[in-house]
Amino acid sequence: MNPVPAPTVVLVPGLRDHVPDHWQTALAARLPGAVTVPPLTEARFSRDAQVATLDGVLSRIAGPVVLVAHSAGVLTTVHWAARHHRPVRGALLATPPDFDTPLPEGHPGPGTLSGHGWLPVPRAPLPFPSVVAASTNDPLARFDRVAELARAWGSRLVDVGAVGHLNPASGYGDWPRAREFLDAFGCRATPDPEVPA
Repeated sequence: MNPVPAPTVVLVPGLRDHVPDHWQTALAARLPGAVTVPPLTEARFSRDAQVATLDGVLSRIAGPVVLVAHSAGVLTTVHWAARHHRPVRGALLATPPDFDTPLPEGHPGPGTLSGHGWLPVPRAPLPFPSVVAASTNDPLARFDRVAELARAWGSRLVDVGAVGHLNPASGYGDWPRAREFLDAFGCRATPDPEVPA
């Protein structure tokens, strides 16, 4: 009997630059063979450009994949799933923003998001198993709004507590629970380094 191959983990960041102390960066370092979708320097706010970049990364990977998306990367993932067909073993969708509600100052406004193709946000069931990790105090989305998205996508909703937007600004440079979720999809991270006593 042939063993089931371990999936390649593909990390899908939001609309940010590379952040060395982000939990996705820490996770990628502990996952052998993990691939991170590179941030865009041009057309960063373009949904089509973000989706095309994700699809390009996935097209170069043979075998099963697991997606780990954060923030707007979650919406990139659901837009990708609405137009592309490729087997995905599962997806961890962490703290999606609510693009249907005006975001706080410093974030793209509704006009920018609509003009760049992000709206409407797809609400069809995803064609693969998924977990939505929702924060109870995310400044970019109320918990009930994220719960609505999870129901529409057919995702399992997990309340991960008051973790803000689950980013360094909220105090999360590492997020060990991500590895717990990935274990369920057959992904094994290397253990944390031993800390001398």
